[in-house]
Amino acid sequence: MTDLLTLKGGPLDRADLQALQRTRSGKGIRLEGCELDDADLSGLDLSGVQFSECTFSGAQLEKADLSRTTWSRCRAAFAQFDMANLTEARFDGGDFNNASWTRARLAAATFSEVKLTGAKFYQVQSLGLTLQRCLLVNADLRGMSFRKLRLEGLNFAGADLGGCDFSQAVFAGGSLRDANLRNANFTSADVRDVELGKVQVGDLQHHFKGAIMSTDQAAAIVASLGVTVL
Repeated sequence: MTDLLTLKGGPLDRADLQALQRTRSGKGIRLEGCELDDADLSGLDLSGVQFSECTFSGAQLEKADLSRTTWSRCRAAFAQFDMANLTEARFDGGDFNNASWTRARLAAATFSEVKLTGAKFYQVQSLGLTLQRCLLVNADLRGMSFRKLRLEGLNFAGADLGGCDFSQAVFAGGSLRDANLRNANFTSADVRDVELGKVQVGDLQHHFKGAIMSTDQAAAIVASLGVTVL
């Protein structure tokens, strides 16, 4: 097992991380409770670094190599991850509200119980991406593919899901309330266990063809036409 070079607490900046990389001598790096708020870390090679309870609010991580990094209970509101490499990165807990991941590489990345309110995931590379029990309220997820995935406890309320592919996906809890579903595809998806919100009859043909719904969900849609279902 690779030895870890551990640094605990205190503010850090770009120069500090560059110095750590030069002195690591083959060891892994673990940062615990460190403060990197507003730091310019763009383009740095931080692959494999372990971050625990660190803060990155407003930090710039554009084009950084963050592959195989782990993020445990970190906070990174408004951080910029645009075009960063986050292949096989893992996020456990934490708050990344309004962070931007535009055109980031998220292949085989995992987000579990992460707050991603208002986050921007536009044009990300998401093959093998896993999202579990995450808060994605008002997030921008346009064009992402969730085809054939099991979506556990994802709150998409108010999110922009325009053009997303949910075909044959299985929703285990969560919410689609007030989400933008323009051009989204739920063909043959199992949506029985998700809060649909105000789905119209016209949406069934355009978005939910062949989808599996509960009796209560179907009754609510019919009731929106003023029809009483007994």
